[in-house]
Amino acid sequence: MEKLSNFKRQEILNNLKQDQELDLIVIGGGITGAGIALDAATRGLKTAVLEMQDFAAGTSSRSTKLVHGGLRYLAGFEVKLVAEVGKERAIVYENGPHVTTPEWMMLPFHKGGTFGPFTTNIGLRMYDFLAGVKKSERRKMLDPSEALRKEPLLKKNDLKGAGYYVEYKTDDARLTLEVMKKAVEHGAQAINYMKVINFIYNDEGHVIGVETEDQLTGDKDALYAKKIINACGPWVDTLREIDGSNQGKHLYLTKGVHLVFSNDVFPLQQAIYFDAPDGRMVFAIPREGKTYVGTTDTPYDANIAHPTATVEDRDYIIGAIHDMFPSINITADDVESSWAGLRPLIAEDGKNPDEISRKDEIFTSDSGLLSIAGGKLTGYRKMAEQIVDIVVKQLKEEEGILYSESVTKHETISGGDVGGSKGFATFKKQKIQEAMKLGISEENAIRIVSRYGSNVDTILDIYQEKKEEAEKENIDRLVFAELIYGVEKEWVCKPVDFFIRRTGALFFHIDWVYHHKDAVTQYLAKTFEWTNSEQNEYEAELEQLLDEATFKS
Repeated sequence: MEKLSNFKRQEILNNLKQDQELDLIVIGGGITGAGIALDAATRGLKTAVLEMQDFAAGTSSRSTKLVHGGLRYLAGFEVKLVAEVGKERAIVYENGPHVTTPEWMMLPFHKGGTFGPFTTNIGLRMYDFLAGVKKSERRKMLDPSEALRKEPLLKKNDLKGAGYYVEYKTDDARLTLEVMKKAVEHGAQAINYMKVINFIYNDEGHVIGVETEDQLTGDKDALYAKKIINACGPWVDTLREIDGSNQGKHLYLTKGVHLVFSNDVFPLQQAIYFDAPDGRMVFAIPREGKTYVGTTDTPYDANIAHPTATVEDRDYIIGAIHDMFPSINITADDVESSWAGLRPLIAEDGKNPDEISRKDEIFTSDSGLLSIAGGKLTGYRKMAEQIVDIVVKQLKEEEGILYSESVTKHETISGGDVGGSKGFATFKKQKIQEAMKLGISEENAIRIVSRYGSNVDTILDIYQEKKEEAEKENIDRLVFAELIYGVEKEWVCKPVDFFIRRTGALFFHIDWVYHHKDAVTQYLAKTFEWTNSEQNEYEAELEQLLDEATFKS
């Protein structure tokens, strides 16, 4: 089994240094950076990705976990954007149906609310046309009785009906990982916990490399490339500051918070997109026996690496739940977990945060540093294509190097070899049966097949091969199989990597984290030969995040 984590870390670094000059260094290992790496690597560019935290640790693991079709852009008459984003959604789904799935969404309208039957019907009809929505997923209009049949918890007073349309839900962190793994398959080199601390320039002032600091060892190095892309999400302006090019438009960060409840206390049957009392829009979505609700939208200027949900955020969302679902008597004690993430919007004078478009923009500095900011999860592939087109054009003009056009439109991501969206149901059924024959429960079989797609075979192989080792380590066999896979195939370095980005458990199955955290940490400590201080640091990091997710700190 090819090993991608700490086992090959120094080897990868040595290779990058020996290359002297890569074609492209991508700074940032979120969905945008992963998409750029895949697009560049499939065109033949020698590419490296450097991420100062874990892959997807920023915005790309802290979104609403929906691959939106861009419906909200209609309100701003951004017709071209709706058409592009809607079509991209279908591509994201087709290339990785195990990690992105259709979800029927209800948009209820009440007397005096933001939406009404007439305008919603027209908007959804336009959306179906612009986004090229397939016939089976086109909008429907529901009368009040139909809406209540689909979701009895809805506020009945003044309910005028609902729009009914399809969004796509995803595991944002796993989508990022699957794209990154596919980039590595095509030759990209990717390293997490590798911070860029400065740029290197030639005598003409053009950027030709980066200075790095390994966040696990403290080692510093220099890496060189013909082109460098800053794809750091909320940190884009931080690197533009280092480059001396943070002028003109800049990032405007807003914080979004989500709360997670057990389905026992919030038994939502149907995903709902609804008005909060102050007019902001909120999602309530059932997932894996839970219901999660968000998001807030507040300006943010604190620690970019560590946004947290406040009591005020929590109470705002609970208030929105009480308003739309008055029969649900939810309290703060019912919150099982939460997360907070940042949206890097492009600032425009005279506009409020909720009016600013999420459209991506590319900035080219005098030094040649390319920066990409804004945009949405849904558009990651197209964003990558656009900025790599610029790189390819520059390399052709400057050095006469020719590269192909983007091929990622039809590039299946890692885990996506399941027969496309049409074949996934059959694939899933077959693999669930195979897992159950090995003694895995149906619930867990469904979970791992949905999580790993065509890579589930590797999980099942480890499950069978490592039975005795799992018993020796006193770790549940399936947990051990996922952990081994995470360490050897998905760059797991710390407990938080496994419990948040690889499994999503800290958000959606927090009791599972409490149950397995000690055994997992002990195994990682032994495997990576941590010192006592390192183990204490990583244990404390996980405990802090657990406390923050449950509002204990």
